[in-house]
Amino acid sequence: MITAHCDGGSRGNPGPAGYGAVIEDANGQVVARLSEFLGMQTNNYAEYSGLLGVLKWALKHGHTRLKVVSDSELMVKQMKGQYKVASPALWPLWEEARALTRKLERFEIGHTLRGGNKEADKLANEAMDKGMGKMPKAIPASAPMPAKPERQVFEGYVKNGVVHLLEGELPEGIFVKVTRG
Repeated sequence: MITAHCDGGSRGNPGPAGYGAVIEDANGQVVARLSEFLGMQTNNYAEYSGLLGVLKWALKHGHTRLKVVSDSELMVKQMKGQYKVASPALWPLWEEARALTRKLERFEIGHTLRGGNKEADKLANEAMDKGMGKMPKAIPASAPMPAKPERQVFEGYVKNGVVHLLEGELPEGIFVKVTRG
């Protein structure tokens, strides 16, 4: 049996989202690391995407016995039938996951606290960073440091999740930090 630790997350809910997974063989040796940037999604969508990524990988590589470990209590309990899937956005993901698990000889899913999923969490965050165009944290000492961008302040307001400026436009490709004033 292989074991997969999977995690998904979003920065904002919804926000830039990604998932990460670490798959180990019966001896605890890592056989695969998966990660993907998912665009603007919810954290629960990202959690299910991680599960689907693991299920598809297992089936593609001929593994019919799979144990999944996740820190998403909601997803784990929904997959076990302990919670109903109330969200219309999660329903098709849950259905697809259930269909894929039926193709396996054996499927187990269990919950862990966040600390039990550190590497999967790291991969999910790296996927989000990459998708958002952020630089990796480790920069070689020989690499020149990029110039710190000039800080600009714009005035505006947020309505229905959209930033509206009082005047002017944001330059293309800029990241925005919204603070309450």
